[in-house]
Amino acid sequence: MKRIAILGSTGSIGTSTLKIVEAYPELFEVVSLAAGSNLDLVTEQTLRWHPKLVSVATEEAAATLKQRLSQAGARSVKVVFGTEGTVEAATLDEVDFVVSAIVGVGGLKATYEAVKAGKSIGLANKEAMVAAGELITAEARKQGKPILPIDSEHNAIHQAMRGGRLSEVEKVWLTASGGPFLHTPKEDFDHITVEQALNHPTWKMGRRITIDSATLMNKGFEVIEACRLFDLPPSRVGVVVHPQSTIHSLVEFVDGSILAQLSVTDMRLPILYAMTFPDRVPSNLRFPVLELKHLDFYPPDFAKFPCLQLAYEAAEKGGTKSIALNAADEVAVAAFLEGGIPFNEIPTIIRGVLNETPLRHLESIEAVLSADAAAREVTSRRIQYLRSQVANTRS
Repeated sequence: MKRIAILGSTGSIGTSTLKIVEAYPELFEVVSLAAGSNLDLVTEQTLRWHPKLVSVATEEAAATLKQRLSQAGARSVKVVFGTEGTVEAATLDEVDFVVSAIVGVGGLKATYEAVKAGKSIGLANKEAMVAAGELITAEARKQGKPILPIDSEHNAIHQAMRGGRLSEVEKVWLTASGGPFLHTPKEDFDHITVEQALNHPTWKMGRRITIDSATLMNKGFEVIEACRLFDLPPSRVGVVVHPQSTIHSLVEFVDGSILAQLSVTDMRLPILYAMTFPDRVPSNLRFPVLELKHLDFYPPDFAKFPCLQLAYEAAEKGGTKSIALNAADEVAVAAFLEGGIPFNEIPTIIRGVLNETPLRHLESIEAVLSADAAAREVTSRRIQYLRSQVANTRS
C-alpha cells in the first residue's frame, strides 16, 4: 500500500490522481491533500477519502473547511493553511509518495521539503523544475529518491529511457502539437485575440498553460525540465512539432535507435506510471493502434515563436535566468489574458526581463523565491511602461 499526498488536489492532475486511487484501492491510500480555494471540491474530497491532514490557501478558508467537516462528523481531520500548511501536507511521516501538482511557484517550497524529507515525488509542476530544478535534483540525488515526471512528454522520455542506459542516450526529442497558431502567418500575430489563443487544438488545459502552448513557451519550459530531470545539456534536448500529439516523446540512442512512446491523451496514464513505478499495473487506458493513419513532424519555427529560443537561452545559463523566464512569462501571460498587452508582446517583455536580470546561481529556496519576486516586479514595471506608451500613442 503506497501512502500518498496530493498537492493541488482540486486541479486537473489532482482529480485525475484521485480517480487512479479510486480505481486501485488496494494499492493507494490518501494521507494528505493540499488545495487552493475551491472549498466545495476539497470538502467533497476530504469526506470521500478521509485524509489525516488537509491544507487550503488561507486561514479564512481553513476556518470554513473546519466548520464544514465538523458538521459532517469529520472532526479528526487536521486542517492547516498557506505555504507552511502545504509543506506539512507534503512531509508527513506517513507519506511515501507526493504528487506535486500545484500550478506555478506556489508548490515550490513544499516540493523541495518533500524531497529533503526523503519522499518519492511524482512531479506535474514544471515551474518548480524551471525555477529551482538545480536545487531539487541535487537534493533528490543526495536522498537517493526518484523524481518521476507526470508531464506526458517527460513521462514518455522516462519510459523510453528504460530501453537503455543514460550513457547510451544521444538525444531526447520533445514533441509539440504546435498550438493553435502553427499555420498562422507571423504577420497575423499582431491581431491574435485571447479567445483564439485559448483554442488549443489537442488539449484542454488551464488558461496560462494554454497560452504558453500557443507561444511554445510551454515547450521551452519542458526543455529546461528535461535538462534537469535527465541531466542533459540543452543541445541534447530537441523539439519537434507533431500536430497529432500521438507520440509524446522520443529517445535517440548512440547507435541510431529511436524509441518512441505512444499512448492515449489521458493524463491518468502518466500519473499511474509514476505512482506504480518501477512496476506496471493493468489498466483500460488503451491506444487504438488500428486507427493510427499517419504521423506528421515539423521543425519548430523559432522566428515565429521566439519564446522557445528564449527558453533555450535560459536553459543554457540556468540560475536566475530560468527563474526570471518563468516569472516574466506568468506575469506577461496574465496581462495578455486581461487584455493589457497584445499577444506578440509577450516574448518582447520576457526578453527585456531576462536582459535586466543578472546571472546568479542560488543555493536556497528562499533565494529562488526572492529572485522570482524581483523578476515579477521588473515584469510588471515593463508592462506598465508598455501600457503607458500605448495610451500616449492613442491620445
